[in-house]
Amino acid sequence: MRVILASQSPRRRELLTLIGMAHEVMPADIDESQWPDEAPVPHAERLAREKAQKIALAQPEAVVIAADTIVVLDGEVLGKPGSPREAEETLGKLSGRTHTVHTAVAVSRAGDLRSGVESVEVTFRPLDAETIRRYVATGEPMDKAGAYGIQGFGATIVERIHGDYFAVMGLAIGRMVGLLREVGVEYRFGR
Repeated sequence: MRVILASQSPRRRELLTLIGMAHEVMPADIDESQWPDEAPVPHAERLAREKAQKIALAQPEAVVIAADTIVVLDGEVLGKPGSPREAEETLGKLSGRTHTVHTAVAVSRAGDLRSGVESVEVTFRPLDAETIRRYVATGEPMDKAGAYGIQGFGATIVERIHGDYFAVMGLAIGRMVGLLREVGVEYRFGR
C-alpha cells in the first residue's frame, strides 16, 4: 500500500515515522486563505480535504493523508507569524490563557474521502516579555500556527493540555487511524 502525506511539515512526517507508517511526501499547494464568514473548524477541515483531494487526483492509486492545524483564541485564528515582532505579539496574547488547537485530518483512498477535526485546549503559563523574546530568538515560533511548537522549546511555556497531544503537534493520530479504517485501511502497528 502506497501512502502519501500531502504535507511538508517535518512534525507530521516524524509522527508517521514514529508509528512505523512508511510514506512519501507530496505537499499539496493550495490557497489556504480563510473564506469570509468561514468559522475556524470548517476552515481547517476544508483545507485538509482540499489538500487530500488535490494529491488524490494526481495519485489515485495511493492512500493520501492530509492535515491542517489552526490555533484559535477568542474566535480569532492565530496563523504563522510573519515576523519576530508578530510572533512576540501572538505569544503575548496567549500568555496565561487557554486557547484551542483544531487539527483537521483528511484521508482519501480510491475516491473515498473522509475527514474529521480534533480540538484540544492548551493553556500557557504566564510569560513575561523577556521569556517571550528569548523564545522567539530560538526561531522555533516562525513556522508554526500560534507561534509555538509544543514538541520543542515551546513545551516549557505550556502549562497543560486537555486533549490529544499529537493533534497539537499537527497530526491527530487516533483520528487518522479511525479515518483510515473508514476507507478500508487497517493500521497494523508498523507492518
